[in-house]
Amino acid sequence: MTTLFVNACMRGHDSRTLTLCREYLARKQDVVEVDLAALALKPFDADMVADRVEKQTAGAWDDPIFALSRQFAEAGDIVIGAPYWDLSFPASLKVYLEHVSVCDSTFHFTEDARCEGLCKAATLTYLTTSGGFVGDANFGYDYLCGIARMFGIPETRFVAAEGLDIVGIDVEDQMDKARAQMAKLG
Repeated sequence: MTTLFVNACMRGHDSRTLTLCREYLARKQDVVEVDLAALALKPFDADMVADRVEKQTAGAWDDPIFALSRQFAEAGDIVIGAPYWDLSFPASLKVYLEHVSVCDSTFHFTEDARCEGLCKAATLTYLTTSGGFVGDANFGYDYLCGIARMFGIPETRFVAAEGLDIVGIDVEDQMDKARAQMAKLG
């Protein structure tokens, strides 16, 4: 089973989120990484949407415009690593999800107009860190839960190391709490 790691850790090797992700993924076998900083995807504009719709209509599913969507739909497990930014996550992750959200690839509509997911993943695991304590305001995780439902991924899981930028806090203790949560995920 392929684990797709969506790396939205925009600070690269300095990212504490990426540190947690690497530790979590070390237990996995077949991991494929999508580094969003390296991809530098553009948000869809009118021309890009028209081009994608034209290729969808023609059934040109081998076109590179669908590569990320195909990869996401085929993965057996999804791990997303992203820091807590502006009540959610970096914009690059939203843009990536825009590229992945393709009708008849990651989801489709039934004859009675219900959205039905087409992804093979059994779980979507979201790993994050934050400078303060977020509490119930992690709207990024809420958004990913909605995307998982839309794509037919039955289980979402969440691990966060919080308070990492608070003066005087024991950062390693906070990271260890997240590590303990990750260990329970299996």
